Amino acid sequence: MLQRSFNSPPPFPALNEQLNSLIFLKEWNLNHLKQINSVLITCGLSHHSSYLSKLLRLCLLLPSFPSSYASSLFNQIKRPTIHTWNVMFKGFSITSHPQKSINFYMQMRQDGIFPNKHTFPLLLRAFSKAKNANPLLLLAQIFKFGYISDQFVQNSLVSGLAGSAYVDLARQVFDEITNKDVLSYTALIDGYARNGLPVKALELFVEMRQAEVKVDEVAVVAALSPAGTLKFVWFGRCLHGFYVEAGRVSSDVYIGSTLVDMYAKCGFCDDALKVFEDMPYKNLISWSAMIAGFVHCNRSREALCVFQEMLAGRVVPNQVTFTSVLSASTRLGALEQGRWVARYIKAHKIEINTALGTALIDMYAKCGCIDDALLVFEKLPEKGVYVWTAMINGLAAHGDADKSLAFFLEMLSNGLRPNEVTFVGILTACSHGGLVDEGRRLFSLMDQVYGVKPNIDHYGCMVDLLGRAGYMEEACRLIQDMPMEPTPSIWGALFGSCMIHKAYELGEWIGRHLIDIQPYHSGRYTLLANLYSTCKNWEGVAQVRKMMREMGVEKIRGCSWIELNGEVHEFIAFDGSHAKSEYIYSVLDNLFGQIQHITIFPDADSLILENS
Repeated sequence: MLQRSFNSPPPFPALNEQLNSLIFLKEWNLNHLKQINSVLITCGLSHHSSYLSKLLRLCLLLPSFPSSYASSLFNQIKRPTIHTWNVMFKGFSITSHPQKSINFYMQMRQDGIFPNKHTFPLLLRAFSKAKNANPLLLLAQIFKFGYISDQFVQNSLVSGLAGSAYVDLARQVFDEITNKDVLSYTALIDGYARNGLPVKALELFVEMRQAEVKVDEVAVVAALSPAGTLKFVWFGRCLHGFYVEAGRVSSDVYIGSTLVDMYAKCGFCDDALKVFEDMPYKNLISWSAMIAGFVHCNRSREALCVFQEMLAGRVVPNQVTFTSVLSASTRLGALEQGRWVARYIKAHKIEINTALGTALIDMYAKCGCIDDALLVFEKLPEKGVYVWTAMINGLAAHGDADKSLAFFLEMLSNGLRPNEVTFVGILTACSHGGLVDEGRRLFSLMDQVYGVKPNIDHYGCMVDLLGRAGYMEEACRLIQDMPMEPTPSIWGALFGSCMIHKAYELGEWIGRHLIDIQPYHSGRYTLLANLYSTCKNWEGVAQVRKMMREMGVEKIRGCSWIELNGEVHEFIAFDGSHAKSEYIYSVLDNLFGQIQHITIFPDADSLILENS
């Protein structure tokens, strides 16, 4: 009997039809594929490559590509074709380990298999995701096999090069494309946006419009992102109105989510909320965008409310969602909410990436739990500069200057270069610890050794450091020598030092200067009034109040938050908007009434409270 060829048609058409029908099923998983694979082995059909290839293609339809299982299937296929290799390239390109597709390509070439025009776009997608991957190696292969003139490959090459930060080279390839389509333009627009060149991204979008290339949904999404980065809300509104509202492109969940993100980044959170509420369907991306938008606009309570709605809708949060929720919890001091997130992450075995780890450390540190922050830090397998910076800043905020400095030195010994935020943290630590000489040294080394040019925040830290230590003249000289105009926060830092060291004459000058540059900021008047009150200059206090009345400036009412049983309550001075405000005020009135009947007798050893 003649043996059937490995790539011959399958012997059981019915089984073949069953495999094909799996594609149309909605609820199937990896276990189903493994069961079918077991049936093939039991029936002695495991050597038929056609069945194995179909199982391999079905792996692409799973929520996440099962790399290990797919590799085991692939290894069972005798003499896999280029189409089978491409399935593996596509699978690896969507995983968290895209470098595997590069290793597979090397293996394919060693086996003597030639790539086709679909191979390189799949590999380029992997190159753009893989860390430290050099797409120029793939460029040589594209030239070698004659696919450099294929527009499908050219568009993918533009995207792959830009995704790997080779933006100039991506532009060269783009310019050489004879008939540029919307995919060509979108690839480079997205590349510019991802590499911190939002102006060039929008210029290219305008160029695409002038070239009369038909704009699609993906191009609108690509243009909305840099518009948000630049806070060009007028540009975003034009895109929204001309393309989305007018129906020139289909309004889907991705466009809706990007519009939410754009409006929030531009500070128009109510517009973002309207877009969000009008979306007929919301996925994880849109919920996360709205939560992040509220956080960006300093509306943290609303961010947590949206998060609760999201959970009620049984949408499963991811790392991006939790990073925003932790930021909101940090700003509100909602420790219990933050702890709940930490427990959820642990219970569901969610991988803590750099952003999430940084957010956890920041939350614990700013909520007063520095030991918990250290525990998270120690458990993180990979510690980048952002993680170290969060820990350094946390220790600085807790006044532990020595430990903050020790962490900074340890970070340097691990070969990590500090960034701008790192130096803000370490200079703050020096300020709180009175380490003047160390602060001066680090400030001088910023640009000389680490290539970090001091910005206004770093000068503010130095002014605070020198002022707290009593070096008022040096602090004033530093402000005069700054390469930029001193901001109110700089003058505010020096004003605080004046109050500490009773330099009231200089403080009065700073207070009046702050009012001159921010005449409608009530806090500036309050600073000067407090100084006069400290000096018992009641005439000066009255004068400040008169100035406020003449300028029509009203004192901003105080606001505070308290977390109770996982719920954050907001209270504003002289405001009755809270649901239980009437009951709360009645309790306070009762307490005040009882306090008035208490007489306090100071004693050398203790304070004795007695009822009068």
